[in-house]
Amino acid sequence: MGRRLSITGVLVAVAATASAEVPATHVRLVLPWRHQAQFAGYYAALKHGLYAQDGLDVTIVGGGPGRDAVELVRGGQADVAVLPLSAALLAREHGGPVVNVAQVVNRSNLMLVAWRNRGIRRLKDLEGRRVSMWQEELSAPFLDFFGEEGIKPIFVPQYFSVELFLRRGVDACAAMEYNEYHGILQAGVDPSQLTVARLRDAGFGIPEDGLYCLESVARGNPYVVARFAAASLAGWRWVADHQDEALDLTMEYLRHDHVPGNRSHMRWMLTTLLPSIFPSAGDQWTFGRLRHEDYDRTLARLTDHGVVHLNLPFEVFCWSTETHAP
Repeated sequence: MGRRLSITGVLVAVAATASAEVPATHVRLVLPWRHQAQFAGYYAALKHGLYAQDGLDVTIVGGGPGRDAVELVRGGQADVAVLPLSAALLAREHGGPVVNVAQVVNRSNLMLVAWRNRGIRRLKDLEGRRVSMWQEELSAPFLDFFGEEGIKPIFVPQYFSVELFLRRGVDACAAMEYNEYHGILQAGVDPSQLTVARLRDAGFGIPEDGLYCLESVARGNPYVVARFAAASLAGWRWVADHQDEALDLTMEYLRHDHVPGNRSHMRWMLTTLLPSIFPSAGDQWTFGRLRHEDYDRTLARLTDHGVVHLNLPFEVFCWSTETHAP
Protein backbone atom coordinates (compact mmCIF):
# COMPACT_ATOMS: atom_id res chain seq x y z
CA MET A 1 0.00 0.00 0.00
CA GLY A 2 1.21 3.50 -0.70
CA ARG A 3 1.81 6.22 1.85
CA ARG A 4 -1.18 7.39 3.88
CA LEU A 5 -2.65 10.75 3.06
CA SER A 6 -5.43 12.65 4.78
CA ILE A 7 -8.62 13.25 2.85
CA THR A 8 -8.01 16.90 3.63
CA GLY A 9 -4.65 16.68 1.89
CA VAL A 10 -3.59 15.97 -1.65
CA LEU A 11 -6.28 14.56 -3.99
CA VAL A 12 -5.33 11.09 -5.23
CA ALA A 13 -5.61 10.54 -8.97
CA VAL A 14 -8.82 8.79 -9.95
CA ALA A 15 -7.01 6.33 -12.18
CA ALA A 16 -3.45 5.02 -12.33
CA THR A 17 -1.47 2.93 -14.76
CA ALA A 18 -1.10 -0.76 -14.05
CA SER A 19 2.61 -0.34 -13.39
CA ALA A 20 2.25 2.50 -10.89
CA GLU A 21 1.45 2.06 -7.22
CA VAL A 22 -1.61 4.07 -6.18
CA PRO A 23 -1.14 5.90 -2.88
CA ALA A 24 -3.97 5.20 -0.45
CA THR A 25 -6.00 8.12 0.82
CA HIS A 26 -6.70 7.81 4.52
CA VAL A 27 -10.35 8.48 5.40
CA ARG A 28 -11.57 8.47 9.00
CA LEU A 29 -15.28 7.66 9.35
CA VAL A 30 -16.88 8.44 12.71
CA LEU A 31 -20.15 6.79 13.74
CA PRO A 32 -22.81 8.51 15.86
CA TRP A 33 -22.98 5.59 18.28
CA ARG A 34 -21.21 2.45 19.40
CA HIS A 35 -20.71 -0.39 16.95
CA GLN A 36 -23.92 -2.17 15.96
CA ALA A 37 -25.75 -3.49 12.89
CA GLN A 38 -26.89 0.05 12.07
CA PHE A 39 -23.43 0.46 10.54
CA ALA A 40 -22.96 -2.94 8.92
CA GLY A 41 -22.55 -1.50 5.41
CA TYR A 42 -19.39 0.36 6.38
CA TYR A 43 -17.94 -2.71 8.10
CA ALA A 44 -18.62 -4.71 4.93
CA ALA A 45 -17.07 -2.12 2.63
CA LEU A 46 -13.90 -2.19 4.73
CA LYS A 47 -13.74 -5.96 5.25
CA HIS A 48 -14.35 -6.88 1.62
CA GLY A 49 -11.98 -4.36 0.08
CA LEU A 50 -14.57 -2.06 -1.46
CA TYR A 51 -12.83 0.98 -0.04
CA ALA A 52 -9.38 -0.36 -0.86
CA GLN A 53 -10.19 -1.03 -4.52
CA ASP A 54 -11.03 2.66 -4.82
CA GLY A 55 -7.70 3.70 -3.32
CA LEU A 56 -9.08 4.43 0.16
CA ASP A 57 -7.52 3.42 3.47
CA VAL A 58 -10.50 3.72 5.83
CA THR A 59 -10.57 3.76 9.61
CA ILE A 60 -13.98 3.38 11.30
CA VAL A 61 -14.27 5.11 14.67
CA GLY A 62 -17.12 4.15 16.99
CA GLY A 63 -19.14 6.90 18.65
CA GLY A 64 -21.06 7.10 21.89
CA PRO A 65 -21.17 9.19 25.06
CA GLY A 66 -18.47 11.84 25.13
CA ARG A 67 -17.66 11.47 21.44
CA ASP A 68 -19.50 14.05 19.31
CA ALA A 69 -19.29 13.09 15.63
CA VAL A 70 -19.91 16.65 14.41
CA GLU A 71 -17.22 18.10 16.65
CA LEU A 72 -14.71 15.46 15.55
CA VAL A 73 -15.33 16.40 11.90
CA ARG A 74 -15.19 20.13 12.62
CA GLY A 75 -11.99 19.70 14.60
CA GLY A 76 -10.25 17.61 11.95
CA GLN A 77 -10.15 14.39 14.00
CA ALA A 78 -12.48 12.71 11.50
CA ASP A 79 -13.20 13.23 7.82
CA VAL A 80 -16.71 11.84 7.35
CA ALA A 81 -19.53 11.35 9.86
CA VAL A 82 -22.71 9.29 9.84
CA LEU A 83 -25.47 11.67 10.96
CA PRO A 84 -29.26 11.84 10.85
CA LEU A 85 -30.57 14.70 8.73
CA SER A 86 -31.91 16.59 11.75
CA ALA A 87 -28.47 16.48 13.43
CA ALA A 88 -26.77 17.69 10.24
CA LEU A 89 -29.17 20.64 9.96
CA LEU A 90 -28.58 21.52 13.60
CA ALA A 91 -24.85 21.36 12.92
CA ARG A 92 -25.33 23.94 10.16
CA GLU A 93 -27.44 26.02 12.55
CA HIS A 94 -24.57 26.06 15.04
CA GLY A 95 -21.90 26.94 12.51
CA GLY A 96 -20.79 23.49 11.36
CA PRO A 97 -20.66 23.66 7.53
CA VAL A 98 -21.36 19.99 6.83
CA VAL A 99 -22.76 18.76 3.52
CA ASN A 100 -24.59 15.57 2.61
CA VAL A 101 -22.57 13.34 0.25
CA ALA A 102 -24.86 10.27 0.38
CA GLN A 103 -28.16 9.38 2.03
CA VAL A 104 -28.29 5.88 3.46
CA VAL A 105 -31.48 5.74 5.57
CA ASN A 106 -34.29 7.53 3.76
CA ARG A 107 -37.28 6.25 5.78
CA SER A 108 -37.76 7.30 9.39
CA ASN A 109 -37.66 4.68 12.15
CA LEU A 110 -38.54 7.03 15.01
CA MET A 111 -41.30 5.92 17.38
CA LEU A 112 -43.10 6.95 20.53
CA VAL A 113 -43.68 4.03 22.90
CA ALA A 114 -46.14 4.39 25.80
CA TRP A 115 -47.61 2.26 28.56
CA ARG A 116 -51.13 1.29 27.58
CA ASN A 117 -52.23 0.74 31.20
CA ARG A 118 -51.44 4.38 31.90
CA GLY A 119 -54.47 5.24 29.78
CA ILE A 120 -52.49 6.12 26.67
CA ARG A 121 -54.34 4.87 23.62
CA ARG A 122 -53.47 7.63 21.15
CA LEU A 123 -50.85 10.34 20.84
CA LYS A 124 -53.18 13.06 22.13
CA ASP A 125 -53.21 11.21 25.45
CA LEU A 126 -49.59 12.31 26.00
CA GLU A 127 -50.78 15.81 26.92
CA GLY A 128 -49.24 16.64 30.31
CA ARG A 129 -47.65 13.19 30.60
CA ARG A 130 -44.01 12.42 31.30
CA VAL A 131 -42.15 11.56 28.08
CA SER A 132 -38.41 10.81 28.02
CA MET A 133 -36.57 12.33 25.08
CA TRP A 134 -33.06 12.33 23.62
CA GLN A 135 -30.77 15.32 23.26
CA GLU A 136 -31.46 18.15 20.83
CA GLU A 137 -30.27 16.66 17.53
CA LEU A 138 -32.36 13.50 17.99
CA SER A 139 -35.37 15.13 19.64
CA ALA A 140 -35.98 17.65 16.83
CA PRO A 141 -38.45 15.45 14.87
CA PHE A 142 -40.42 14.76 18.06
CA LEU A 143 -40.53 18.44 19.00
CA ASP A 144 -41.76 19.17 15.48
CA PHE A 145 -44.51 16.58 15.88
CA PHE A 146 -45.65 17.76 19.33
CA GLY A 147 -45.57 21.39 18.23
CA GLU A 148 -47.67 20.73 15.15
CA GLU A 149 -50.20 18.64 17.06
CA GLY A 150 -50.41 21.10 19.96
CA ILE A 151 -49.48 18.41 22.49
CA LYS A 152 -47.48 19.54 25.53
CA PRO A 153 -45.86 16.64 27.39
CA ILE A 154 -43.51 16.99 30.33
CA PHE A 155 -40.11 16.18 28.83
CA VAL A 156 -37.60 14.16 30.82
CA PRO A 157 -34.00 13.48 29.67
CA GLN A 158 -33.64 10.00 28.21
CA TYR A 159 -29.85 9.93 27.91
CA PHE A 160 -28.61 6.61 26.53
CA SER A 161 -31.16 3.96 27.50
CA VAL A 162 -34.87 3.34 28.03
CA GLU A 163 -34.30 2.08 31.57
CA LEU A 164 -36.42 4.89 33.03
CA PHE A 165 -39.33 3.81 30.82
CA LEU A 166 -38.90 0.15 31.78
CA ARG A 167 -38.96 1.17 35.45
CA ARG A 168 -42.15 3.13 34.70
CA GLY A 169 -40.58 6.42 35.69
CA VAL A 170 -42.12 7.96 32.55
CA ASP A 171 -45.33 7.31 30.66
CA ALA A 172 -43.69 7.19 27.22
CA CYS A 173 -40.29 7.30 25.60
CA ALA A 174 -38.60 8.00 22.31
CA ALA A 175 -37.36 4.96 20.41
CA MET A 176 -35.96 3.72 17.15
CA GLU A 177 -38.00 0.83 15.79
CA TYR A 178 -34.80 -1.04 14.96
CA ASN A 179 -33.19 -0.47 18.36
CA GLU A 180 -34.87 0.70 21.56
CA TYR A 181 -38.28 -0.75 20.70
CA HIS A 182 -36.82 -4.22 20.31
CA GLY A 183 -34.79 -3.70 23.49
CA ILE A 184 -38.06 -3.07 25.35
CA LEU A 185 -39.49 -6.30 23.94
CA GLN A 186 -36.32 -8.20 24.84
CA ALA A 187 -36.70 -6.92 28.42
CA GLY A 188 -39.89 -9.01 28.64
CA VAL A 189 -42.56 -6.46 27.73
CA ASP A 190 -45.37 -7.85 25.59
CA PRO A 191 -46.41 -5.68 22.62
CA SER A 192 -50.00 -5.73 23.94
CA GLN A 193 -48.81 -3.71 26.93
CA LEU A 194 -47.70 -0.87 24.69
CA THR A 195 -49.16 1.88 22.58
CA VAL A 196 -46.75 2.64 19.76
CA ALA A 197 -46.74 5.31 17.07
CA ARG A 198 -44.30 5.67 14.19
CA LEU A 199 -43.59 9.28 13.36
CA ARG A 200 -43.58 8.53 9.64
CA ASP A 201 -47.16 7.27 9.87
CA ALA A 202 -48.15 10.58 11.44
CA GLY A 203 -46.48 12.50 8.59
CA PHE A 204 -43.38 13.48 10.54
CA GLY A 205 -40.84 11.05 9.13
CA ILE A 206 -37.41 12.59 8.56
CA PRO A 207 -34.58 10.84 6.66
CA GLU A 208 -32.01 9.52 9.09
CA ASP A 209 -28.44 8.30 8.55
CA GLY A 210 -26.49 10.07 5.83
CA LEU A 211 -22.79 10.58 5.13
CA TYR A 212 -21.51 14.09 5.87
CA CYS A 213 -18.23 15.94 5.61
CA LEU A 214 -17.18 19.57 5.79
CA GLU A 215 -18.06 21.58 2.70
CA SER A 216 -14.39 22.55 2.36
CA VAL A 217 -13.38 18.89 2.28
CA ALA A 218 -15.96 18.04 -0.38
CA ARG A 219 -14.87 20.95 -2.57
CA GLY A 220 -11.16 20.31 -2.08
CA ASN A 221 -11.31 16.55 -2.59
CA PRO A 222 -14.41 15.89 -4.69
CA TYR A 223 -13.45 12.56 -6.22
CA VAL A 224 -12.15 11.13 -2.95
CA VAL A 225 -15.47 11.99 -1.32
CA ALA A 226 -17.40 10.56 -4.27
CA ARG A 227 -15.42 7.29 -4.20
CA PHE A 228 -15.92 6.96 -0.46
CA ALA A 229 -19.67 7.48 -0.78
CA ALA A 230 -19.96 5.01 -3.66
CA ALA A 231 -17.95 2.33 -1.84
CA SER A 232 -20.04 2.80 1.31
CA LEU A 233 -23.26 2.30 -0.65
CA ALA A 234 -21.75 -0.77 -2.30
CA GLY A 235 -21.10 -2.09 1.20
CA TRP A 236 -24.79 -1.77 1.99
CA ARG A 237 -25.68 -3.63 -1.20
CA TRP A 238 -23.39 -6.45 -0.08
CA VAL A 239 -25.07 -6.53 3.33
CA ALA A 240 -28.53 -6.80 1.77
CA ASP A 241 -27.38 -9.89 -0.14
CA HIS A 242 -25.35 -11.46 2.71
CA GLN A 243 -27.23 -10.75 5.92
CA ASP A 244 -25.90 -13.66 7.97
CA GLU A 245 -22.31 -12.84 7.05
CA ALA A 246 -23.01 -9.17 7.85
CA LEU A 247 -24.21 -10.19 11.30
CA ASP A 248 -21.03 -12.24 11.82
CA LEU A 249 -18.99 -9.17 10.94
CA THR A 250 -21.04 -6.90 13.20
CA MET A 251 -20.59 -9.23 16.16
CA GLU A 252 -16.82 -9.16 15.58
CA TYR A 253 -16.89 -5.39 16.04
CA LEU A 254 -18.99 -5.67 19.19
CA ARG A 255 -16.66 -8.24 20.70
CA HIS A 256 -13.52 -6.31 19.75
CA ASP A 257 -14.74 -3.10 21.40
CA HIS A 258 -16.50 -4.89 24.29
CA VAL A 259 -19.86 -3.44 23.28
CA PRO A 260 -22.80 -5.23 24.96
CA GLY A 261 -25.24 -6.70 22.48
CA ASN A 262 -26.67 -9.99 21.27
CA ARG A 263 -27.07 -11.47 17.82
CA SER A 264 -30.86 -11.62 18.09
CA HIS A 265 -31.02 -7.87 18.63
CA MET A 266 -28.53 -7.21 15.84
CA ARG A 267 -30.61 -9.36 13.48
CA TRP A 268 -33.77 -7.40 14.37
CA MET A 269 -31.87 -4.17 13.82
CA LEU A 270 -30.60 -5.20 10.41
CA THR A 271 -33.84 -6.66 9.05
CA THR A 272 -35.84 -3.65 10.30
CA LEU A 273 -33.36 -1.15 8.91
CA LEU A 274 -32.83 -2.53 5.39
CA PRO A 275 -36.33 -1.54 4.12
CA SER A 276 -35.44 2.02 5.17
CA ILE A 277 -32.32 1.88 2.99
CA PHE A 278 -33.59 0.10 -0.11
CA PRO A 279 -36.90 1.41 -1.48
CA SER A 280 -39.86 -0.84 -2.21
CA ALA A 281 -42.53 -0.35 -4.84
CA GLY A 282 -44.35 2.87 -4.08
CA ASP A 283 -41.50 4.53 -2.21
CA GLN A 284 -40.60 7.90 -3.67
CA TRP A 285 -36.94 7.96 -2.72
CA THR A 286 -33.86 6.54 -4.45
CA PHE A 287 -31.23 4.40 -2.78
CA GLY A 288 -28.25 6.49 -1.72
CA ARG A 289 -29.70 9.93 -2.45
CA LEU A 290 -31.43 12.55 -0.36
CA ARG A 291 -34.65 13.52 -2.08
CA HIS A 292 -35.07 17.25 -2.75
CA GLU A 293 -38.68 17.17 -1.55
CA ASP A 294 -37.75 15.40 1.72
CA TYR A 295 -35.05 17.95 2.41
CA ASP A 296 -37.34 20.90 1.73
CA ARG A 297 -40.11 19.42 3.88
CA THR A 298 -37.74 18.67 6.75
CA LEU A 299 -36.13 22.09 6.69
CA ALA A 300 -39.50 23.84 6.50
CA ARG A 301 -40.95 21.90 9.43
CA LEU A 302 -37.92 22.39 11.66
CA THR A 303 -37.82 26.08 10.76
CA ASP A 304 -41.56 26.56 11.38
CA HIS A 305 -41.20 25.20 14.91
CA GLY A 306 -38.04 27.16 15.72
CA VAL A 307 -35.72 24.15 15.85
CA VAL A 308 -33.47 25.73 13.19
CA HIS A 309 -33.38 29.12 11.50
CA LEU A 310 -31.78 28.37 8.15
CA ASN A 311 -32.12 29.57 4.58
CA LEU A 312 -30.06 26.81 3.04
CA PRO A 313 -30.68 25.73 -0.56
CA PHE A 314 -30.71 22.01 -1.28
CA GLU A 315 -27.96 22.50 -3.88
CA VAL A 316 -25.64 23.87 -1.17
CA PHE A 317 -26.45 21.25 1.44
CA CYS A 318 -26.56 18.18 -0.81
CA TRP A 319 -23.21 17.82 -2.54
CA SER A 320 -22.35 15.74 -5.60
CA THR A 321 -19.54 15.57 -8.13
CA GLU A 322 -22.13 16.09 -10.87
CA THR A 323 -22.90 19.64 -9.73
CA HIS A 324 -19.89 20.71 -7.65
CA ALA A 325 -16.71 19.06 -8.90
CA PRO A 326 -14.38 21.15 -11.08
